[in-house]
Amino acid sequence: MKRMYNLIAAAILLVVFTSARAQETWSLQKCIDYALQNNIQIKQQSLNSDYYNNQLNQAKYNRLPNLNAGLSNNISFGRSLAYDNTYQNVNSNQSGGNLSANVTIWNGFTLSNSIKMADMDLQASLQETLKTKDDMMLNVAASYLEILFADELVGVSEELLKITQLQIDRTNKLVEAGSLAKGSLFEIEAQYAREELNVVNAQNRLQLAYLGIYQLLEVPSTESFKIEKPTLPEIGANVSLLNSMDVFKNAVQLRPAVKSAEFKLESARNQLLIAKGNLLPSLTFGGNYYNLYNNKYTDRLGNNIPFGEQIKSNERYGFGLNLSIPIFNHYQARTGVSNSQIQLENSELQLQSTKNLLRKEIEQAYTNALAAFKRYVANQKTVISSREAFRYTEEKFNVGMINSVEYNQSKNNLTSAQSDLLQAKYEYIFRTKILDFYNGIPIQL
Repeated sequence: MKRMYNLIAAAILLVVFTSARAQETWSLQKCIDYALQNNIQIKQQSLNSDYYNNQLNQAKYNRLPNLNAGLSNNISFGRSLAYDNTYQNVNSNQSGGNLSANVTIWNGFTLSNSIKMADMDLQASLQETLKTKDDMMLNVAASYLEILFADELVGVSEELLKITQLQIDRTNKLVEAGSLAKGSLFEIEAQYAREELNVVNAQNRLQLAYLGIYQLLEVPSTESFKIEKPTLPEIGANVSLLNSMDVFKNAVQLRPAVKSAEFKLESARNQLLIAKGNLLPSLTFGGNYYNLYNNKYTDRLGNNIPFGEQIKSNERYGFGLNLSIPIFNHYQARTGVSNSQIQLENSELQLQSTKNLLRKEIEQAYTNALAAFKRYVANQKTVISSREAFRYTEEKFNVGMINSVEYNQSKNNLTSAQSDLLQAKYEYIFRTKILDFYNGIPIQL
């Protein structure tokens, strides 16, 4: 029976090993690159930028002249106006055509301000795309570090389980020799069962961490991968963090969210100029051409006038200037100015709010990084003392000086200390990466 169990275990390990070999290994940079190329939100934001680019082109095209043509064909029955300007009772077919063009000479600079506003809207949209990419990179880095943390937690849990297994083997021999009561073995085995559960929980956490990054990257389950385990930076007692205000001074010049808000503010300023321009007169220059042909037009002798002769005789064309002066239009123009002023003030507040939010995020990341570093240093000491205490407790347990309850308690303290150390380690790494990122340094591990 034992041999059968060994064969089954070997088969399972072979399948797992084969599956692991078949899986591709992805670095953090590869995960980030994949997310930037395939994320739906980024693609949608890119399309939004294409829309604003079209709006900018249209604003530029609006400076060009308008050119329109028209054709008409009318069939008349009964009395109608004849070629000699008299009415006749005759059925006729009349065709006409016209061509008109006009160009704006001056309209309160609304055309030029519309181009500036559309350009600012496009630039704001491009910065929003960069912000979406930045958010994605931070999310990928967080998921990546969560996998590394969960993987180390599995390793710690499995190592402690091996120690307990060795203790079970030793206790079993002492029980068989009559040196220990069987109750001691039961207690150690119960501890082993609890630690097995800890291993399962740690493995589940690792699987959920992988699931999180798969879903974040929108990778199909059939294309799963394993992450590359980089060499993480050492966390020493001499570590120093950049001051949060220094990071903010750089970030406010670099972050896309701030730049986007600045472009939107400039767009609102141009919108106000456009609204004010609508209060001013506008001057346009235009021209038109018109001609017609009627199949019943006749000369004084009653002969039908040919098509070519009618075209020469019936043409009309002209050119002129048109000055439009707004006097009263239900206060629409003045309401537009008022609304644009409100939008401008709102954009100013939005810019300030964006800067305040950025400052709070940086201060929070700095405070969390500093706290994580302090926890890491404290937990380092705790792990060292807990490991030494467990070694001493294990020696006393082996000679029967303490019972299994005290032994298990000491081991649980070591497990907790190691878990807290790992958590503080990865919390510190992530927060410092956020600070570096705000400071213009790419995310790397």
